[in-house]
Amino acid sequence: MIIVYEPEGCEQQTFDAGRGKLRASEIQIIERTADARWPDIKEGVKAGDIHALRVVVWAIRKRTEPTLRFADFDPFEGELRARLDAREVHAYAEAMFEQYRENPDDLAEAFDELRDVAFDREDVETAIADVTAPKDPAPAQEPEPMPEGTQAASPSDA
Repeated sequence: MIIVYEPEGCEQQTFDAGRGKLRASEIQIIERTADARWPDIKEGVKAGDIHALRVVVWAIRKRTEPTLRFADFDPFEGELRARLDAREVHAYAEAMFEQYRENPDDLAEAFDELRDVAFDREDVETAIADVTAPKDPAPAQEPEPMPEGTQAASPSDA
């Protein structure tokens, strides 16, 4: 998950809160500050909950601004948004393809929605190309070699 912080009149900042990007100690600080468990906070980030977004960005910002107090990071509504990272985009694209493969119109609409929530649209195009590409059939298996001294049955043996 990528959180985009775009205060009015300032340059956009991005914060990677995806899997493996936060230390356990940071997650514990986030949980204490938010007064919620990490799984609930992650769901809140996905849903665009302002409190979840704020506390996660604050914790990440503390890496470079150790004296930043939570009360001092008070973004306006609409300045924080959650976006899907490449791994999440691919997982959603796979699920959408499986769900809508029989209905091209619904699949196209689902992929358009995925483009809207992804951090990088190129990740979406790559994922769509991957999940919709024709899959190679399983390669034909080679027959097992016959033990030495045995012969294969011929049609005339039948």
